[in-house]
Amino acid sequence: MNRFSPVRLFAMLIKESLQMRRDRATVGLTVMLPLVQLFLFGYAINANPRHLPTGLLSAEHSTYERTLAAALQNTGYFDIQPMATEDAAEQALARGDVMFVLNIPPDFSRRIDRGEQPQVLMDADATDPTAIANATAAVVALNSTVLNRDLPADMRVKPQQPPFQIVLHGRYNPEQITALNIVPGLIGLILTVSTLVMTTLAITRERESGTMENLLATPVRPVEVMLGKIIPYVGLAYVQIALILLVSVTVFAVPVRGSVPLLLLALGVFIACNLAMGFAFSTIATTQMQAQQLSQFGLLPSIMLSGFMFPFMGMPAWARFIGEAVPLTHALRICRGMLLKGNGLAQIWPDLWPMALFALVVGGIAVSMYRETLD
Repeated sequence: MNRFSPVRLFAMLIKESLQMRRDRATVGLTVMLPLVQLFLFGYAINANPRHLPTGLLSAEHSTYERTLAAALQNTGYFDIQPMATEDAAEQALARGDVMFVLNIPPDFSRRIDRGEQPQVLMDADATDPTAIANATAAVVALNSTVLNRDLPADMRVKPQQPPFQIVLHGRYNPEQITALNIVPGLIGLILTVSTLVMTTLAITRERESGTMENLLATPVRPVEVMLGKIIPYVGLAYVQIALILLVSVTVFAVPVRGSVPLLLLALGVFIACNLAMGFAFSTIATTQMQAQQLSQFGLLPSIMLSGFMFPFMGMPAWARFIGEAVPLTHALRICRGMLLKGNGLAQIWPDLWPMALFALVVGGIAVSMYRETLD
């Protein structure tokens, strides 16, 4: 029976070190992955979003209205944008262009001077309760004293008697149930994980198993190989969508306010994005290990910069810029908008066309990089 040999162990260490040095791509990806995670968590993630776009509807331009708008701006949570009409504000809230709409009544200043405590309505997009939690708390905190400088001396406000009342109205998710935000987002996330990873391994599996030579000997063109490998995954992805929607409605009581056929069409474009990206990764990688590592580089930005785990508006500008290039960002907006808000084609179009463009560009790159030789 052979005993443990330090010499043989040393020889194995030399052999594995040489093999690792030859496979520089795998080593490089292994080193880069934790660095990407570190920088994303350290710089891009912020659970306390500020400068949230806020629409302002006001029939008058009084001193009180200007003071209230300035006070909201000074909290750092709101970026005030005047809105022309209620319909424009409603459309902006449905598309996600604004997170809040502040509606000041026409007789606001006159009723304050009479001591009638008028109500100011603030509509909030509550599809993501975490994103608006601190901002709504800031609104409640400033209510009692915000107009003190503008009021006559005999009407200076006591803390228990504010000159007006702010009525917060959580739209689309009034009870601010977290599941109504997470579950629709899971549709996009599950599709990303399954379709991207499976497609990434498609070509590298052929190459490592030795069947690529047989495939290359046939007259099949690159685009035919690509379509032949990804179309079966499209059917599998739609099975996943059907199961997720069924469980979402029956178990988590997620409402379906939009058109289901339109949602399926939009998710088909999203599936094409992931399959094209996975096929592109598989043409770059030479081993299944490299393919899996490349898929992680696709998954990390998708999960962390899309608004699924952390509020999108809380990220710095550079992170939101990268996030806008991630298909999952647009898929989440479409799913939440159609299920919770009842959005139609006009509302989802700003998120639909970037996904279609991504699928065409990345799919074209994948076909161009497809090698018809093993060299």
